[in-house]
Amino acid sequence: MRQNIFTHHAQTVLGVIEFVGLGIITVATVIAGIGEVNVMLAAGMVTLADLLLLFLYLEILAMVGLYFQSGRLPVRFPIYIAIVALARYLVLDLKNLDLWHMLGIAGAILMLTLAVLLVRFGHVKFAYREGE
Repeated sequence: MRQNIFTHHAQTVLGVIEFVGLGIITVATVIAGIGEVNVMLAAGMVTLADLLLLFLYLEILAMVGLYFQSGRLPVRFPIYIAIVALARYLVLDLKNLDLWHMLGIAGAILMLTLAVLLVRFGHVKFAYREGE
């Protein structure tokens, strides 16, 4: 009985910490997005790097929203964010990268893409039953 009370309180405390952390991530992402839009307005132009950065912010917000909605975080979302982040890095630093660095980044993007395909295949082929 005592362990059940402790478990309940621990889950409550962790739930509150999780909620506050997600709230902080949401506010910080919105502030960063607004800052990026201000940078684009001040520059008077939009670059591909700007769009990719805004897409990263939207993916983070979608991930937080999905977590609030379902209580679960699909592993695909962080992988999508990593793919876009690597693509943005490749676009921004293309002039400063040598061939091996470009191939390494492209290889990492390919591996992450294959990971998404593998995860999706696993979800379809080995789907969870209701309540698992």
